[in-house]
Amino acid sequence: MDAPPAGPGSPPAGGLSRRVHAGYALGSLATGAFGTVPGLLLLPYLTDTLGVAAGLAALLVLLPKAWDVLVNPVAGRISDRTRSRWGPRRPWLLGAGLALAVLFAAIFAAPFGVGPAAGAYVAVAFLATATAFAFFQVPYVAMPAELTDDAAERTRLMGWRVAVLALAILISGAVAPVVVTAGGEGVAGHRWMGGFVAVLIALGALGAFLGTRSAATGAVTATEPTLRAQLAVVAADRPFRALLLCFVVQSAGVATILAGVSYFAAQILRDPTTGPTVLFACFVGPALLVMPLWTRLGARLGKKTALVAASVLLAAGAAALVAAPVLPAAVVYAVVALLGVGYAGQQVFALALLPDCVAASTARTGRRQAGVFTGLWTAGETFGLALGPGIYGLVLAVSGYVSSATGTAAPQTPTARLGVLLGFTLIPALLIAPATLLLRPHPYLPPPPPTPTPTHPVDHGVVVGTKAAKNHGKATTSP
Repeated sequence: MDAPPAGPGSPPAGGLSRRVHAGYALGSLATGAFGTVPGLLLLPYLTDTLGVAAGLAALLVLLPKAWDVLVNPVAGRISDRTRSRWGPRRPWLLGAGLALAVLFAAIFAAPFGVGPAAGAYVAVAFLATATAFAFFQVPYVAMPAELTDDAAERTRLMGWRVAVLALAILISGAVAPVVVTAGGEGVAGHRWMGGFVAVLIALGALGAFLGTRSAATGAVTATEPTLRAQLAVVAADRPFRALLLCFVVQSAGVATILAGVSYFAAQILRDPTTGPTVLFACFVGPALLVMPLWTRLGARLGKKTALVAASVLLAAGAAALVAAPVLPAAVVYAVVALLGVGYAGQQVFALALLPDCVAASTARTGRRQAGVFTGLWTAGETFGLALGPGIYGLVLAVSGYVSSATGTAAPQTPTARLGVLLGFTLIPALLIAPATLLLRPHPYLPPPPPTPTPTHPVDHGVVVGTKAAKNHGKATTSP
């Protein structure tokens, strides 16, 4: 049975237990797996297994996630107003999380074999899965602003979350291609992979639901009367708008890298079997090691400055990979590890700034609208993650990439191979680094209001016989 919340709907002033930290972070198994595997494998699955043309495949990957731009704010408003003994967020972690797992496996079920009908089926299944993901991710991302009102505690919470996120990306991104190969490649291998990732998603949803049962649940409080009014309040929050736009553009850049991993490994490194797994291990592995260092750097420099530094490092590493065709494989993997260091910081500080924005808005307006804020955030993030494969697919189409229905990539022209390279390197760099300019004018943590200072003598209560009693009435406060 669930333990009672820490207070009457109010978040505790920091001091979350390790169980809550770990439990909340487990939800990133679900978000990491869904955010990674479609971006990594869905486009190659459509072009090289189902035989869908690259341009059409890019559209099929983009449109279902673009749907989340509409559904995520609705999911946020619904979770804001949910009443249950588990609070407004946790019921969605359980119900939508388990639905997400089942629907993800359905994406790769391939009941129509290969060809146009198979592509249409993937689009519909992906749309349903994206909807379930919205109703899981929006409440999940809204929770930190309600679990604690301590900004430093939220940063620690994000550190745990991003560490598990990195682990989820590593497991799902590195192991999923191996499962495809072990399952016999083609349609059969992708069916096994879909089941494997579905299990990861279910474990993450159950872990987040059970692990946060002893934390404050939040309470339904005053909100704007309509979704339109809520969106207007959020749209007027300039720091949030700048942070959101920066994160969306950077997510598109990161997703473009993810979409190109299989292509880059096969066409540039000439290692289609083990290359994707090694690339993923090099990209995500460092995040598990450097997270404490990024947290310390953020405490010293501030979250916004640290976010800019991490983003520049990520973009510089991506740009350097344009020389990959003439570099030894070991050097390429080392540069990818540098990308991973930047990626870890970019994720943790962007995610740590979000609940700070939400908490500042709640303090200013007295209305809890975390669901709408995070609904727009996750809509933007999901759109960015979908835009990345769309961009990469467009680059492939323009450069003349040849699709295949055999489960193995077809031979490509030098122009197509150049498209594979540029889509993995320069294009993501040009998305990630300039986006940080959006952050320049905005402080994300407004200073606390000054404590009112009396301008007249104040008579403080004293205890008779003490030293204070002898001096009582002689001191006044400064104006």
